[in-house]
Amino acid sequence: MNKIRRAFYQQNAVAAARGLIGAVLVHRVRGKEYRARIVETEAYVGPHDLASHSSKGRTKRTEIMFGPAGHAYVYLIYGMYDMFNIVAGRTGSGQAVLIRAAEPLGGWKADLTGPGKLTRALKITRSSNGLDLTGGRLFLLRDPNYHPRTKKAKRVGVDYAKEWKDALLRFFDAKSPSVSKQGLR
Repeated sequence: MNKIRRAFYQQNAVAAARGLIGAVLVHRVRGKEYRARIVETEAYVGPHDLASHSSKGRTKRTEIMFGPAGHAYVYLIYGMYDMFNIVAGRTGSGQAVLIRAAEPLGGWKADLTGPGKLTRALKITRSSNGLDLTGGRLFLLRDPNYHPRTKKAKRVGVDYAKEWKDALLRFFDAKSPSVSKQGLR
């Protein structure tokens, strides 16, 4: 498996979200290494996307979204869940990909069927916000031997986003039992 390089993240969020299905997420923390195959993502395509945090403009919270691609954007939601996103697109575009679900690899057992469960089990916290995903602590690998059956659907929990609530910007591996079933019935 090869580490995903910066050029991959520099494509737009839609292409990155689709391309991350089947990739292996690796987090090295406190002497342990956690690996999980990404099976569900959502694309947030910039300030014009009313579901995106970048639609509020550049703030202290969203500044990372406007920076270089291939960095972690981790934020707290509902006062209890850290959400792990990957900055995508060209610098200044305000795009990101939310990692929604994954499958644990290497004999490790965990429920990764939603973005909050995923970050909790993988020990990804707001302290990871801004990490360069081409480094050695938190990174992604391309698995040339895995071939997902990628499908798309509406994003979850964005009913406030007017016409953007119906955008088919959620990508998932239809073969995986770890996909969060929300909105797929």
